[in-house]
Amino acid sequence: MTVMTERVEVHPKNPQRRLVAVAAAAVRAGGVIAYPTDSCYALGCALGDKDAMERIGRLRDIDRRHHFTLVCRDLSEIARYARVENWQYRLLKACTPGPYTFLLPATKEVPRRLQNEKRRTIGLRVPDHPVPLMLLEELGEPLMSSTLILPGDEYPLTDADEIEARLAGRIEIILDGGNCGLDPTTVVDLADGAPSVIRVGKGDTSPFR
Repeated sequence: MTVMTERVEVHPKNPQRRLVAVAAAAVRAGGVIAYPTDSCYALGCALGDKDAMERIGRLRDIDRRHHFTLVCRDLSEIARYARVENWQYRLLKACTPGPYTFLLPATKEVPRRLQNEKRRTIGLRVPDHPVPLMLLEELGEPLMSSTLILPGDEYPLTDADEIEARLAGRIEIILDGGNCGLDPTTVVDLADGAPSVIRVGKGDTSPFR
């Protein structure tokens, strides 16, 4: 499947809403986008869009067991998609927004195909970056997301020129917010009692020891 890829350059600190709205429209229309975060670039699509999700899976060469992440605007949105106890909420409040992905038990709002098949968990995060936060505001719902690391690569893509060179014709929008680093999020499992860090990334792990 070949698509027309548009590169949209936005200011990384003061993004232009009309340009971010272009990416939001593409997501609503079933497209796949590359966008910057506070950790590294990610691929995103609409919540529950099976076809777009499968396209991301093919781009990344990942299977159904891969944990997609729901990128949310704030804690109240997280609470709609995950069951959060008081101790979990205190940790989330202390560490969001920020470069963390938290694994939590999913609610019925989350499509089954987005949940871990055995544990029925979902990864959620609130980014500390104005571009995805404005994008989420425009969408009015979480973005289904996965780190932009391609098969055979050791690190995520972080430069829009390279993203365009490698993904032109395969995604609809490259939301270019400049270089945003190589480190993915720190992933913390909060679903089974005490916090467990299962991937060390950009986020400080000291709150979970």
